[in-house]
Amino acid sequence: MTAVTGTSGTTDTTDLTSTTDDPPPRARRRITSTQVFCALVVAALLLQGPIAATLDAPAVRTAATVFVAVCVQALPFLVLGVVLSGLIAAFVSPAALGRLLPRRSALAVPVAGLAGAVMPGCECASVPVARRLIGQGLPDAAALTFLLAAPAINPVVLVATAVAFPGEPGMVLARFAGSLATAVVMGWLWARLGRAEWIADRVRRRVRPGTGGGARWWTFVETARHDLVGAGGFLVLGGLTSAVLNVAVPAAWLEGLAGQLVLGIVVMALLAVLLALCSEADAFVAASLATLPLLPRLVFLVVGPAVDVKLIALQSGTFGRAFAARFAPVTFVVAVACGTAAGLVVLGGAR
Repeated sequence: MTAVTGTSGTTDTTDLTSTTDDPPPRARRRITSTQVFCALVVAALLLQGPIAATLDAPAVRTAATVFVAVCVQALPFLVLGVVLSGLIAAFVSPAALGRLLPRRSALAVPVAGLAGAVMPGCECASVPVARRLIGQGLPDAAALTFLLAAPAINPVVLVATAVAFPGEPGMVLARFAGSLATAVVMGWLWARLGRAEWIADRVRRRVRPGTGGGARWWTFVETARHDLVGAGGFLVLGGLTSAVLNVAVPAAWLEGLAGQLVLGIVVMALLAVLLALCSEADAFVAASLATLPLLPRLVFLVVGPAVDVKLIALQSGTFGRAFAARFAPVTFVVAVACGTAAGLVVLGGAR
């Protein structure tokens, strides 16, 4: 179809064919997670013979055991954390939370640290709770202090430490002091040097409690479901990393550290990061390493609940990679320093 246009008598022939008759562009097909899962199931069925032979290796069996142990230990406390997170989102208002803490960050940080002493749970539980506290308007420094303190100084952890070290009551006090100091120092550092943009914007999206009972329970269910799915995936990732690293670290290496105090502290701190043990169980692992002095084992107990590969993965998925890349390394240094200082003061040095 053509048309004659123009103001000076010129004829302009223009193609006015309607585009409505053209077929719509084809949407690009995307591979969904369900399709990937089905493909993996089919591949596993077709290759079950070679896979079974490979998984029969001792190292693979050990890694599988470690992976299951980490996930089984952490999952109940992860569920506890997301339940608490949902309850906070649904039933606790920002104003009520604000009244519990002093207005000044310098005072709010130690109060938040001591609040962690009354809440049983491991680091898997503290991450979604801290996320929800930030989303409800609490200062970042106070929420992060609680994140570090709750898994390290709660009654369950302290009782487990006392049971694991029956002849060393100072280990309980030293662990409490070192872990609380780590949380408070990190809170003060964040209050002074931290930036809001380092935490992902999604963390600050507030979930307002509904006005009615039904609305509040709906908010609770949706918040808990969202946090469980998000944190659970990164828990699996951290568990896989822990399993691989547990197999890769030879047990004989620990036997050569008995007479090397400084090296023992460094190695035990790194092992705490790599092994990613649950804070309710790490004291028994530390107690089993009887060839090492108490000080390196104490550093192991202080560093583990503050920073490990599982916790880094959870923090990265919850608060963003920019946060984890800055927060985790500084936490590691502070935890090693505070754990060493607490051991020198409470335990009397290298014994």
